[in-house]
Amino acid sequence: MTLTKFIIVLSHIPIFITALYAAFLYRSLGKALKRFSLFLFLSGIIQGISLAFWFLNKNNFPLLHIYIAIGFCILAWFYKTVLKGFINPKIINITIVIFLLFTLVNSLFFQTIFTFNSYALVLECILIIILSLSTYIFFINDIAMESRIENITSINWINSGLFIYNTSSLVIFYFGDYFTRHFPEYINRYTWVLHSFFSMVMYTFFYIGLWKRRRR
Repeated sequence: MTLTKFIIVLSHIPIFITALYAAFLYRSLGKALKRFSLFLFLSGIIQGISLAFWFLNKNNFPLLHIYIAIGFCILAWFYKTVLKGFINPKIINITIVIFLLFTLVNSLFFQTIFTFNSYALVLECILIIILSLSTYIFFINDIAMESRIENITSINWINSGLFIYNTSSLVIFYFGDYFTRHFPEYINRYTWVLHSFFSMVMYTFFYIGLWKRRRR
């Protein structure tokens, strides 16, 4: 196994550890963190299957299409809970519907399930960045600090992980399909090593966020 492949495989470990940790804590978590845990469970399952496909040299892009669609819905649902009283829930509901329609049309007519769905990934990054920035702004408000004091530390860590990952990966996703088609394989590997690093940072932040939850 080459060093780049080893790093990519290694990057999956924080995903599995964090998903298992969330499962262990699930009953004791608050509403927002329970919703976020569903994203961690989805990540653990999809990434585990995707890694197996990768080792078998099978196309795992269909899993990515599923992961992006369902994953964004769960994250938007999480932010809907966090941003209650700051953003009208109907706006997030409409955003979810529009995103799902976009990913469906994209997968059917533009970037099929057997190709890298960079359009959906870029849109997801942009939307998550907007939601994470909204959360930072909301938590500056004194009312938010008082009403969510038991979860605010955990949510800040989780939100920061999402913000760092999506802002860092936006360029990679934007040019991902172009890289795959026009650049040598070793360039693509280095690109995904960089992506793997940001993924490990994000899931480390998630783990810390769960660890810093308020004990009941």
